[in-house]
Amino acid sequence: MDHPVSKKVHESSVEDYTYRFFPNDLNSNGTVFGGLVMGLLDRLALVVAEKHSGGTCVTASVDALNFLAPAGIEDHLIFKAAINRVWNTSMEIGLKVIAHNPQTDQSRHIVSAYFTFVSLGENQKPRKIPVIEPETPSEKRRYAEAEIRRNLRFKHKEEIRKMRNKK
Repeated sequence: MDHPVSKKVHESSVEDYTYRFFPNDLNSNGTVFGGLVMGLLDRLALVVAEKHSGGTCVTASVDALNFLAPAGIEDHLIFKAAINRVWNTSMEIGLKVIAHNPQTDQSRHIVSAYFTFVSLGENQKPRKIPVIEPETPSEKRRYAEAEIRRNLRFKHKEEIRKMRNKK
């Protein structure tokens, strides 16, 4: 199957996926259970990755998952996800969660996350995927920041490898 050489960010992004949670989704503190949010983020990032690559993808890493503020039972969660950058067979997806209280019409940013996915082809081997063409200032900023995170991942991996080999 032929795939385009490049795609626009908006072609695979998810802008306003809304999730309404219920009392069984709360932790003992009365706020939304973080594990629920983590699972929803991974699933939504997968949708974006597979939409972009046109095939099966798997989670390779989670660079950061930052809980910035809690959400309560009165809130709806609004998820946003988009490709930040594509390398050869992998891609970084940035995710943001907004808690919106429909009674007060107040919104606040509560979670930011960065997931890396790998696209798989025949025999479950990584396969090349289309690059993205960042257009807006925000897309260009996220594109540049993704490379910084990738370089830090590689540096971290190398430092641990060196430390383990000293023993």
